[in-house]
Amino acid sequence: MSRIPRIVILGAGYGGIVTAIRLQKELNYNEADVTLVNKHDYHYITTHLHMPAAGTDNPENARVNILKLIDEFKIDFVKSTVVQIRPQEKKVILEEGTLSYDYLVIGLGGEPETFGIPGLKEYALGIRSINSVRFIREHIEYQFAKFKREPNRTDYLTFIVGGAGFTGIEFVGELADRIPELCKEFDVDPSLVKIYNIEAAPTALPGFDPELVEYAMNVLQNKGVTFKIATAIKECTPEGVLLATGEEIKSSTVIWTGGIRGNHMLEEAGFETMRGRIKVDETLRAPGHDNVYVLGDCSIVMSPEGRPYPPTAQISMQQAEICAQNLVGQIRGSELKAFEYKPKGTVASLGRGEAIGIVGSKKIKGGTAAIMKKVVDLRYLYIIGGIPLVLKKGRF
Repeated sequence: MSRIPRIVILGAGYGGIVTAIRLQKELNYNEADVTLVNKHDYHYITTHLHMPAAGTDNPENARVNILKLIDEFKIDFVKSTVVQIRPQEKKVILEEGTLSYDYLVIGLGGEPETFGIPGLKEYALGIRSINSVRFIREHIEYQFAKFKREPNRTDYLTFIVGGAGFTGIEFVGELADRIPELCKEFDVDPSLVKIYNIEAAPTALPGFDPELVEYAMNVLQNKGVTFKIATAIKECTPEGVLLATGEEIKSSTVIWTGGIRGNHMLEEAGFETMRGRIKVDETLRAPGHDNVYVLGDCSIVMSPEGRPYPPTAQISMQQAEICAQNLVGQIRGSELKAFEYKPKGTVASLGRGEAIGIVGSKKIKGGTAAIMKKVVDLRYLYIIGGIPLVLKKGRF
C-alpha cells in the first residue's frame, strides 16, 4: 500500500489560508496529509492593518483564529516559526522540530524593503503585523501625552509616512481622521500637528489612474496631509528624516510603507530569487522544483506585457485557488492548470467615507468607492469563513 502524500503549507496569510481551505474542500479523507504552519494561531487581514495602526479600529477586527477557519480532521495546524527550508531533503526546519513533505507551498509573506536607506531598519516603524500596529497606535498616543509635558517639542506632533503606495495612502487617511480625536482628548491645538507623506516616485499611488490620484491627494490635503512627491528619504535618524533635497524634518514618528521584498529564507534555501522572490512558472511552481509552489509576496508572476504584477491580496487569493487545484491534480495524476491573473478591480480607502477605485474600466471615487471597499472586505471574509465570519467581523 502506497504512503499518503504529505503537503506542507508555510504561512497562513492570504495565499496559505485560502490554499488550506480549498484543499480541505477538494481532497477526500486520507487522500493527503495536509499541515499548515504559522507563527501565530491567527490569520490577520493585512489590508485592514492601517486602521488599527492609526487607532480608528480595534486590532481584533483584523485577525481571525485559524482553528475557526480550518477543519482539523483534514488539516493539521502547527503553531511554529519556520527557520529553514531544505528543498533537496524535502524538509522544513521549525523552531520546535522538523517537517518532511512531498509537496510544499511557500506563502511566508515578505519583509520590509528599505532600498539601503540608512537608519530605516533601526528607527522607522512598519505596518506589518497585529503586534506592530498595536505598537504604532500606542506610540502615537504617547507622543501626544509627551507633548503635554514638553510643549516646546513639536517633533512629538510631527508624523512622517515614507511611501505613498497603497498602505501609505490608506494609513495617512486614517491618521488624519484620528488626529482631531487625539487633539480633543489631550487638549492639543490641531494646528501644531503635521502629517508628511514622502514618496520618491514622481507620483503618489504609482500605476494608479492619474485623475483618481489627484482626487485622492486633494482629499488628503484637505484633511491636513502634506505631500512631498518625487522626494527621496536619504536617511532616517532618531531625530527624524533627512531628504535628498537637503531638508531635514524633525519627528519622533517615522512609519515606513515604501515596499516589501520576498523572504530571506528562499535565497538561503538555494532557490533562484530576485529581491527575495521566486519567478514562478505558469503553474506557480519554483523552476526546477515540481513539488514546490510559491505564492503571494514570495512569488513573481509576470503579466502578458512582461512586467511583474504587484503582490496584492487579490493575486495571492487567485494563486491559492490554482495552487490547490494543481496539488489535487498532482496527487490524482491529472493535468495541471496554468495561472492567469484576472483583476477584479482595485480600491484604496482615504479615511472615513472616502475612497478611490477602478472596477473593470469604470473609475469610482468618494462614497461610492468607500462602499465598494466594504464590499471587497466582506467578500474576503465570506471566502474564508462564510456568513458567520461576515456577521462577526464585517464593518457595516
